Amino acid sequence: MSSVEFPVAAAQSPRRPDPARVKRIASDADALAAAHALAAGFAAGAAERDRQRILPWAELDQWSESGLGSITVPREYGGADVSFATLAEVFVILCTADPALGQIPQNHFGVLGVLREIGTPAQKARLYGEVLAGHRLGNAGPERRSTAVSTVLHGTTRLRDTQDGLRLDGKRFYSTGALFAHRVPARATDDAGRAVQVWVPRDAPGLTVIDDWSSFGQRTTASGSVVFDNVRVDPQDVLPLWQLADRPGLFGPNSQLIQAAIDQGIAEAAVADALAFVRERARPWIDSGLERATDDPYIISDIGRLLIDLHAAREVLLEAGRTLDAIAAAPIDAEASAQASVAVAEAKVLTTRIALEASEKLFELAGSASTRAAHNLDRHWRNARTHTLHDPVRWKLHLLGNYHLNHVLPTRHSWN
Repeated sequence: MSSVEFPVAAAQSPRRPDPARVKRIASDADALAAAHALAAGFAAGAAERDRQRILPWAELDQWSESGLGSITVPREYGGADVSFATLAEVFVILCTADPALGQIPQNHFGVLGVLREIGTPAQKARLYGEVLAGHRLGNAGPERRSTAVSTVLHGTTRLRDTQDGLRLDGKRFYSTGALFAHRVPARATDDAGRAVQVWVPRDAPGLTVIDDWSSFGQRTTASGSVVFDNVRVDPQDVLPLWQLADRPGLFGPNSQLIQAAIDQGIAEAAVADALAFVRERARPWIDSGLERATDDPYIISDIGRLLIDLHAAREVLLEAGRTLDAIAAAPIDAEASAQASVAVAEAKVLTTRIALEASEKLFELAGSASTRAAHNLDRHWRNARTHTLHDPVRWKLHLLGNYHLNHVLPTRHSWN
């Protein structure tokens, strides 16, 4: 399961969707139906897109026209404002079909969560309007590690107030969705030393998106580099990110719920392929005296264990979504915000474990034939191993233990 290097590609510009073709989703049921419809088409080409690293431009245009991008927009701004449980389910459905393609909108919904909590009414009306018209949001992710960048929350990207207006400079990485986006929100530090989020139009002069993502898994997320070189910034495109540290909210749990749902989708796909391969291709072991691998008691037992773990992870994930829904329905204080982080941490632990367990167990159950390159089943493990590194699950266990044992509230950021 070695890494494959792909050449750095010239950055293509996203096509602006025709608003007349963008559907308006009105309910949770509409959102789930749209996700199932897209997933049916996405699944067919998933293995080949992974094998050849074919970027899903056409599929993302379909995603935009489906209206799924606006499902979390509040109703007062024209959106469906679906539940957190439905949002999680949408990501599970899409990521079961193709987890790299399904991951691409993660930051779209993450930054929409930030906009909901700290955007002004004017910013919400304008930016939600773009999303309702089918525009996609990416993200200029954390900077690469350096002497000046010790954690993902630190960076050298700066928003400067000059005589010529606001200007943005910096280079960032892990920018899932930026290549395909119509806006690229980025974290920066302003002249007062405060964290801000700048929603830069994709075609802004001085903004360059470089497709230099070469991970062995999640190959088509295009989570590479974004460079800001003296980019002119409209003050109305700046959100006061620093306010979130002192304001109880759900922007972090919202982001983590999506991450857990992506891993659940990877697990669902791995288990489905394991079942299919054992039924259709696996041979019984010579000492078993059996005619079919599906009659092997050890395989049957292991399949049962996998399905229990898969079901448990999915139910805890959806329960976390319902917990966020209940918290969002009332004024959110520090304790409620902490409970949301605890709920999604529990889900993240289980979805991480089942994604890795299922994608590895697949080969043990299906046998050596399943390792042939023609089947490309190793993509499940590569995707699981890559995406579950998004943030260390060992710190989720610490968060849970520290909360329940010492009642220490989790810190507030996108990884909690």
